[in-house]
Amino acid sequence: MGRRSPFVIELSGGARAELQSRVRRHRAEQRDGLRARVVLMAADGYPNVVIAAALAIAPNTVLKWRKRYHAEGLGGLADHSRSGRPRVYGPEVEAQAKALACELPAQRGVPLSRYGCADIAARLVAERVVSSLSASTVARWLKRDALRPWRHRSWIFPRDPHFAEKAGVVLDLYARRYRGRRLRDDEYVISADEKTSIQARCRCHPTLPPEARRAMRVEHEYERKGALAYLAAWDVHRAELIGHTEPTTGIVPFQRLVTAVMSREPYRSARRVFWVVDNGSSHRGEAAAQRLRREWPTLRLIHLPVHASWLNQIEIVFSIVQRKVLTPNDLADLRALARRLTRFEARLNATAQPFDWRFGRTELEALMSRLKSHPVLAA
Repeated sequence: MGRRSPFVIELSGGARAELQSRVRRHRAEQRDGLRARVVLMAADGYPNVVIAAALAIAPNTVLKWRKRYHAEGLGGLADHSRSGRPRVYGPEVEAQAKALACELPAQRGVPLSRYGCADIAARLVAERVVSSLSASTVARWLKRDALRPWRHRSWIFPRDPHFAEKAGVVLDLYARRYRGRRLRDDEYVISADEKTSIQARCRCHPTLPPEARRAMRVEHEYERKGALAYLAAWDVHRAELIGHTEPTTGIVPFQRLVTAVMSREPYRSARRVFWVVDNGSSHRGEAAAQRLRREWPTLRLIHLPVHASWLNQIEIVFSIVQRKVLTPNDLADLRALARRLTRFEARLNATAQPFDWRFGRTELEALMSRLKSHPVLAA
């Protein structure tokens, strides 16, 4: 039977219940159940060699977990932390890699627009910070702080001195308010703009549909079949898209869009119809507001601040059109392009819902506060 172990185990009712629970758990780690069995058998008086034979493990393994439990209790059955592989590079090397990732290459006279992991590794070797360094090691370091120097995004500071004032009017309209009053049921908000230079590209070989383990295939070569503009108006609260195509943009094409909207109900008999537009040449300034109001007395042209098209909800519609209608572009001619856009309007309007617009006055004030504290504007 083997000699008696000096590490005698006596279990309380709670400890025995916990160990038995670990043995019965189907989703527990196998090693946890095995260690629990060792302790339970040891508490029942079995020697190490018998336990090892019954559980098909080495006697030294039984001795290890018996001794651990004797000294530490249930906590002793968990794995102890391990030192792991020794660090090849010190923390200062990792810090210098991250600092380099947060710099523009031009600051060091490097003829690159952006750093990649291989560029950072090569730079640290060139500066004799380390004798060798792999790009994968740099990538692992940067991942810890979510640094991606190879990516970039565009941005721009508001240039309009009345940015907050103009943007606030638009945001109030989205919330169905104007000059401190709620809009009436017969008042509407239209977001409008032009999507210019949409090409009809006829591929030299037919587009192939997706198949198992193969994405859609679109021929790289194409013939240009011309381009047109898509002028559209989006009813912000009724979620309706009204648009048409034109050979080009301009004052007259935009007026045709306005006529197409204002001559139909409910806008024809509305008390007021607010048109949110950017500062494009087709509808720029007070002259455009007066010109359109002479033709349609109930129309109010509301201009966005300069460089604030992101506040125009029609741009969301255009992004949907670009992704779902025009990409990839494989159209035989301009008639096919115009027909697809017209059919998409009907498809969208059948199920469209107002956008869940959450950027309001509070968010605008927070944005303006952040911009005022930015070093570029504060300088």
